[in-house]
Amino acid sequence: MSFVEYGDTIKDGDTAIVFLGHESMFPVKVQHGTVTQTKYGVIRHSTDLIGKKYGSKVTCSKGGWVFILHPTPELWTMNLPHRTQILYSTDISIITMMLELKPGSIVCESGTGSGSLSHALIRTVAPTGHLYTVEFHQQRAEKAREEFREHGVEHLVTVTNQDVCKNGFGVKNVADAVFLDIPSPWEAIGHAKSALKAEGGRICSFSPCIEQVQRTCLAMEEYGFTEINTLEILLRVYNVRTISLQIPDLGKAAEDNSSTGFDSSNPSNQGSPCANLQQGTVQFKSGVPLREMVGHTGYLTFATKSLF
Repeated sequence: MSFVEYGDTIKDGDTAIVFLGHESMFPVKVQHGTVTQTKYGVIRHSTDLIGKKYGSKVTCSKGGWVFILHPTPELWTMNLPHRTQILYSTDISIITMMLELKPGSIVCESGTGSGSLSHALIRTVAPTGHLYTVEFHQQRAEKAREEFREHGVEHLVTVTNQDVCKNGFGVKNVADAVFLDIPSPWEAIGHAKSALKAEGGRICSFSPCIEQVQRTCLAMEEYGFTEINTLEILLRVYNVRTISLQIPDLGKAAEDNSSTGFDSSNPSNQGSPCANLQQGTVQFKSGVPLREMVGHTGYLTFATKSLF
């Protein structure tokens, strides 16, 4: 199993996603002889998982069933163990696009955190690119190395435990893009410039506070970055539902129905528009936004390394 090389069959040692519903799923490490408890009953790894195809419908001991899915960066973002605050797919998608990432790109990242963005970056630059990720916290760095190894992507990523503001990324003039998610990104702009290729590259900084953005933009200008711009991505979800609205009384509906010989007692006419006019309401599908929505996550500041 690998997050970048998809397989058909569930194997011992794989990380799989147990899908109970759109709002209920969780990751599980497949191990021979192990069982997993769900609200629908027990899943026995040896008989229910190993050897089955990803996407299979598995019946649990109580008669309920779940789907077993191959992990992807998107599913991992929704189910990973949180060691820090993470970036979600809304921000991740614009980051990968605005940094102009593609297979073969070299990316420097700080900090690694829970690895949500890291997995998406690795999938984007695979199979010939590489991610250099720096994490200040030693235990988080060790846990990230372990997860990358379990997920079959350790050959595409190098994890370094150090302070990026003092020691940089450990590489120079190799990166196509740099991403910063640290409390003081302005202190790492010089190291980011050194890590980027001599012929240029892109940088992105994620900060929750506008004061951080202001200081980061000033530092980018000081180090000669151009095309500096800051944006914020907000996700608005809509529910589709059936609603009823009253038909306005225009004064001629009853006369028109009688003149055309419309018979509302005829079953064949019950579903017609005229029947709705007689009842005074009409039903249709409508998209309605949720009453509560995810608000501010952070500001994304992008810039380009100048060639001069």
